[in-house]
Amino acid sequence: MKRGIKITRKKAQVELSFGMIFSIILIIAFLVVAFYAIKKFIDFRDKAQIETFIDDLNSAIYKTWNSDQVSSKNVEYILPKKIESVCFTNKETKNFYLKLKNYVDRREIVHINIEKITYDEDPYCIENKNGKVKMILKKDSKESSVTITR
Repeated sequence: MKRGIKITRKKAQVELSFGMIFSIILIIAFLVVAFYAIKKFIDFRDKAQIETFIDDLNSAIYKTWNSDQVSSKNVEYILPKKIESVCFTNKETKNFYLKLKNYVDRREIVHINIEKITYDEDPYCIENKNGKVKMILKKDSKESSVTITR
């Protein structure tokens, strides 16, 4: 009888270990899926912040451009920290871009005086400091477009 008990115990131990291994594999699979989903949500949030920034910047430029009087407005925008700077250039057909570490996202901004913005330095970049970009939108009475400065 002792031999029979030992065999049953070994069989139960082997069955238990397969159950434990299967449980561990399931837990690892759930963790991998969870981390993948979290990463996708963070990427989606970053893209939404970028698009909101571009829309808000276009709106602020349009309001400044459309005003009849001299205007100077300090604006601050929130961007993902992976964006190094917001740049304006007169060398490309698209005069505005977001500079990331290994990537550049080019866009077109209307109603800005790109010649005046990039007169001293081309590209004219405004650094992203701790997820915030601060700039000044100006329009003089003699000008028909908006100038952006740091």
